[in-house]
Amino acid sequence: QVLLVESGGGLVQAGGSLRLSCAASKRTIVTYAMGWFRQAPGKEREFVSAINWSGDNTQYADSVKGRFTISRDNAKNTLWLQMNSLKPEDTAVYYCAVERRAGWRTPISQDDYAYWGQGTQVTVSS
Repeated sequence: QVLLVESGGGLVQAGGSLRLSCAASKRTIVTYAMGWFRQAPGKEREFVSAINWSGDNTQYADSVKGRFTISRDNAKNTLWLQMNSLKPEDTAVYYCAVERRAGWRTPISQDDYAYWGQGTQVTVSS
């Protein structure tokens, strides 16, 4: 079992920035891809970004490309999501997740992720 704890959410004005962090409880996650997903009120949870285990391949949803940057530090068991130029439509609960199987993939489907954090609220005011 892997425990994931997100932090860094909050209230920010449109155009502002936030940096989300996700701390993992186990060193074994270093060989797994990790991702960020979000769920807005009344909507289904959606993919935001993912990074492979080595950090040299990343994926982004079209809605966040050029504004968000995902990164990881395997020595610290930590995943980050730098969010710039935030928009009101970015308002959601953001979740980090660990891939179901170790490998070289950078999956974007929720079905490929087995462990999830409790989420952190991001609210962007207009």
